[in-house]
Amino acid sequence: MDFNPFCSEQYYQHNSSVFNQRVFEIMDTNFDKAFNILHEIEGGYSNNKHDRGGKTMYGITESVARAHGYTGDMNLLPLGTAKSIYKSNYWLKEFDFLPFQTAYCIFDACVNHGVRRAILMAQIVVKAREDGLLGPNTTALITTMGSDKFIKAFCSERLHFYTSLQEWNIFGKGWTLRIARILAL
Repeated sequence: MDFNPFCSEQYYQHNSSVFNQRVFEIMDTNFDKAFNILHEIEGGYSNNKHDRGGKTMYGITESVARAHGYTGDMNLLPLGTAKSIYKSNYWLKEFDFLPFQTAYCIFDACVNHGVRRAILMAQIVVKAREDGLLGPNTTALITTMGSDKFIKAFCSERLHFYTSLQEWNIFGKGWTLRIARILAL
């Protein structure tokens, strides 16, 4: 029998590890891309008396930063710390398997509304059981719906939610621009 290098165990082990490494690089790239877009939207330090979040830096509230062990002044929060918090708290593992625009759309909502509310909104849009968890059923329904259709419906659901908030008169223009930016991706 001739030796076939493509069937050898060594070839398989080497190339599967290269493949897995490449998959994780793509996943990190998607998060990095999402973080860069989010960073532009969230900006730097803010302490708006009308914002329930209070002191924020890069969109990270003081309470979230403290929960992650940050003890310094909020206006000095390192960008790397903010990025780490976004990855651990708001970038769900399922986002790595969705088209980037869809993943970013939900990620942005997780940041702005909280993870549970964002996932509930997604479940309303795709008519999934509303449990606030992004499981395989919800993910499959999102995928089946298609990115363009899902993003438009999800952004509509977000705008509907925003208009129900008493802060709409203060922050409505900014929230609308945030949604417009997502629709333009």
